[in-house]
Amino acid sequence: MRRGLLLALCLLGLTTVMAQRVITVEKGSVESLLKAVEQANKMNAEQDAERLFILIPDGMYDFDKRVLTKITGHNIVLTGQSMEGTILQNQPDVKNEGISKTAIFQNRGTGNYFQDMTLKNALDYYGAGAAGRAVTLQDKGTRTICNRVRMLSYQDTYYSDNDQGVHYLQDSEIHGTVDFICGDGDVWFERCKIVTEKRTTDGSGRNVIAAPKTSKTRWGYIFNRCTVENIVSNFEYARGWNGTPHCIWLHTTLLTPERLNPTRFDYRGMNTVQNDFREYGTVDGEGRDIMPQTNVVTFTMTKKSKEDANVTITENCQVETVMTEDEAARYTVGNVFGDWRPDKIIEQTERKVKKLMKRL
Repeated sequence: MRRGLLLALCLLGLTTVMAQRVITVEKGSVESLLKAVEQANKMNAEQDAERLFILIPDGMYDFDKRVLTKITGHNIVLTGQSMEGTILQNQPDVKNEGISKTAIFQNRGTGNYFQDMTLKNALDYYGAGAAGRAVTLQDKGTRTICNRVRMLSYQDTYYSDNDQGVHYLQDSEIHGTVDFICGDGDVWFERCKIVTEKRTTDGSGRNVIAAPKTSKTRWGYIFNRCTVENIVSNFEYARGWNGTPHCIWLHTTLLTPERLNPTRFDYRGMNTVQNDFREYGTVDGEGRDIMPQTNVVTFTMTKKSKEDANVTITENCQVETVMTEDEAARYTVGNVFGDWRPDKIIEQTERKVKKLMKRL
């Protein structure tokens, strides 16, 4: 009898502890969501903390002008009910636009996980003038996973802001116009939908999808089996931001290949001409091979001489951007991330989330 009572008390205690690892947000309440993040940051302040789940029902969560909500805890799972139905939005003042000023979330933790939600930065991009840098997720953390996360903005939509970070995005959707996937670290984009919006209100101008500045990691940005949907403006895959940027496109589907500019990558470097910009296995919307046999690009940058400001120096770097099959085969999740397997983590987490979401 006593042993049975003791066992029952232990089970009750375990149930209580497990229940405390799940926080359910009040439907449509941004205040409840912010409190949940604050609580999670405290509960998971240690890097080896047990996983904690924040469940977000479908609804609009309007952050208004609030920016840079910090996620400092570790191993936190923020999951909505659906990618289209769970919408987290802010609308920063145009006068405060900037790549490090506007994000909805600024992640600083290790092992954090986002799933089934839309992050929308509603800064008035077309009214912002020369620049409209409006970030949805500024990621200063590492081992971050985004699974079925839609990011809506125009410039600097997704910002990987850790020069030694590793991140993984799967079945997600990223919209933008210029440099809208930018930053450093090793970042793998798996089966993501990349949507280039109108660069200007009349559709003129050109878009650049990615602006990596990877220098301290080996692999950089890798887009694998992604689809590029183009609205109006012509586009290019990437341009170098700084350092020694890497950007690889594997088995890409281009729905409007005629809108991809002839050089495919932007040959005008911002702060560097050094790069590893390559592609392999590109097809059109019908699955037809549209890879050129060769695509040699001369990347060019002009800058002022350090010795004489009146002197302009031009630097060139000539690169073959078409990969061989053997070169492309080097790019696997295992090679890039080693013993960290985000694809496997997604499988495990989805099973757990499916059970938890029955509470909503």
